[in-house]
Amino acid sequence: MRYFHFCKLPGRVMGIRLLRFTSVVIIVLLLVAGALTALLPSIKDDKMPNLKRESKTQSQSALDSFTLIMQTYNRTDLLLKLLNHYQAIPHLHKVIVVWNNIGEKIPEEMWNSLGPHPVPVVFKVQTVNRMRNRLQNFPELETKAVLMMDDDTLVSAHDLAFAFSVWQQFPEHIVGFVPRKHISTPSGVYSYGSFELQNPGFGNGDQYSMVLIGAAFFHSRYLEDFQRQPEAVYALIDETQNCDDIAMNFLVAKHTGKPSGVFVKPVDIRNLEKDTNSGYSGMWHRAEHLLQRSYCVNKLVNIYDGMPLKYSNIMISQFGFPNYANHKNKM
Repeated sequence: MRYFHFCKLPGRVMGIRLLRFTSVVIIVLLLVAGALTALLPSIKDDKMPNLKRESKTQSQSALDSFTLIMQTYNRTDLLLKLLNHYQAIPHLHKVIVVWNNIGEKIPEEMWNSLGPHPVPVVFKVQTVNRMRNRLQNFPELETKAVLMMDDDTLVSAHDLAFAFSVWQQFPEHIVGFVPRKHISTPSGVYSYGSFELQNPGFGNGDQYSMVLIGAAFFHSRYLEDFQRQPEAVYALIDETQNCDDIAMNFLVAKHTGKPSGVFVKPVDIRNLEKDTNSGYSGMWHRAEHLLQRSYCVNKLVNIYDGMPLKYSNIMISQFGFPNYANHKNKM
């Protein structure tokens, strides 16, 4: 008599069920993995945009950043304080320090020993103390935008970032914080001053025809253009050790046929001259300073055979007041 053993049948059935379940799980996992893979970028899609973004960033760095040029004379303590302040400014690419302390050692070793610093600082040692040294077309200049600052002036980071955004809208102009004006007289002689000067043709003082470059942005090509000005312009600046900023406004106005500058109203701008230990006072303290400036305006009119400066009443200001600001203007 043959006996059949049926005990393995349930095991085989369970085995088949387990196999089917496992297959379903594997299929589900494969489907999920496929879906996730579809969501992830491929190597080709991932790498190529990165390369494009990098090249775009490199090409746009000259447009999206600026170089700070600061000329200094006998104010090393203020220079170091200002360099520390301006290092934190957004979009700053490089700092060029024009060292007019003839025969004195630059503080480069001290500066580097206290690094690292966010942006590089280049010290340009000069052989002659000239006011127009800062208007050289420096080979280290790699950006389209130049921020020029006096070595006794501190402007807040928010003001500078805002002014840079304004300059990007008006790249042909000098965009800065200190407006000035000229007025004509019946005798044909021009005078230089600020808003206190009244122009009979307009009846009020709320206009300007210049923006001083001691706290301003402008296009680097104007430094190239300055190298091609008449020799009489350089002689005038060297004679007075003054008026290079007036000459730049003449240059820009003549180039554009428009007002040379755009005035940005600052929230926090300070003169730190009293904070220096050198005792050196700025040129604007000299009794003849304003007379020299008027003298320069008239000389430049003769050199350029006309008055290119034009009036503007545009003032651009930030909406509201940042809570950090010192609202007392110390200029």
